[in-house]
Amino acid sequence: MKKTLNFSKGFIPCTILSIAIIIFGLVGMFTRGVNLGIDFKPGLIEEVRVAPPVAEVTYSGAAKVSLDLSAGQLDVILSGVGTTNETRSINFNEVTTVSALATELNKIDGVNMVVKNGSFPTTKLFLNSAATNQLTTTTLYIYPAGTSEITTDDVRDALASLEGISIKQLGNGADASYQIRAGVDGEESGDVTAKINDNLYNKFGKEKVAIVKTDFIGSSFSHSIALKSIIMFVLTVTLIWLYAAIRFHWDFALGSVIALMHDTLIMMTFIIWTQMEFSTTVLAAVLTIIGYSINATVVILDRIRYNLKFMTEAKSFNEILNKSLSDTLVRSILTTVTTLFAVVALFVFTTGSIKDFSLALIVGLISGAYSSIFISSAFISACRKNWRPEFGVHHSLKAVKADE
Repeated sequence: MKKTLNFSKGFIPCTILSIAIIIFGLVGMFTRGVNLGIDFKPGLIEEVRVAPPVAEVTYSGAAKVSLDLSAGQLDVILSGVGTTNETRSINFNEVTTVSALATELNKIDGVNMVVKNGSFPTTKLFLNSAATNQLTTTTLYIYPAGTSEITTDDVRDALASLEGISIKQLGNGADASYQIRAGVDGEESGDVTAKINDNLYNKFGKEKVAIVKTDFIGSSFSHSIALKSIIMFVLTVTLIWLYAAIRFHWDFALGSVIALMHDTLIMMTFIIWTQMEFSTTVLAAVLTIIGYSINATVVILDRIRYNLKFMTEAKSFNEILNKSLSDTLVRSILTTVTTLFAVVALFVFTTGSIKDFSLALIVGLISGAYSSIFISSAFISACRKNWRPEFGVHHSLKAVKADE
């Protein structure tokens, strides 16, 4: 026979602990605030890399020439006056070094590529594409990946004179790039971008700074996303409550919703105090945990309902709760731990928004397992404080006893 653990002893202490953590999160909300991503507030976000270029490319003709570089090839797009409209592709399986790439590019009329590091492999190159990929009278630089020699502190020092700037490192070591965010209105975005870039150019040299990506989101769009996210969350929780109420009982349903709200607030407490960027990716993690948590809770509720029918000798509702939680404990632990293996792997081997997504999931998975056992059960126990054994006896069992 399986040993029945006395989970009910932990209901009150765990409830007090959870309330304390949630209050801690509310304090953080007012003192630190939520580090909203650009999806939820107007602002500018720019990703930069700093590295010495391996080559400089210029064009002296009358046509329009642009370069598109991927890990597998370089496309040279020619159009306009002085040339036929065409795209010439240079395959990096055949052209493996910067020197060989220069030989191919210099065959195009008016294109001149000056090599600074000819031995670097072509598969690890990138362009200053967010600034421009057009070959004009100005120089277009080609950069080598994995050669950065700066740190987040260096970027922070370069932008120290600007207010409202946040910096986040993406990647590690020589492969790192830096995400720079500034909360601005649409009319100011151009000025702020120019100031950020000028400071970086002054610190590291214009030829060494590559603008990988630049995005801007307006206030109306950010407010719309925030409103839709709130509506989506409320609808999700409401539908889950309706499902649980129809399948089980109102107190079971409300207990499951309280567990979901608990998990959401615990995750928000973690996000607030770590100042993790709250982006649409992190919101997806919160909604994922809601689905995961309700699944774990429903398994426990189903076992409680089953034991209510057949534990005819139970003297208290907590006895049924303890038996139900003990019956499902191994399943709850194995499910959580198995899922954690995959999520921890994501956290260890990824960067950027996926790393934040996986970290939020780790916190949510642990909180979800905890709340399914202690928080929802504690609420149901409180609702059925005056439960009597006869309330839990199935009608068919009553009939059998009556016949006897």
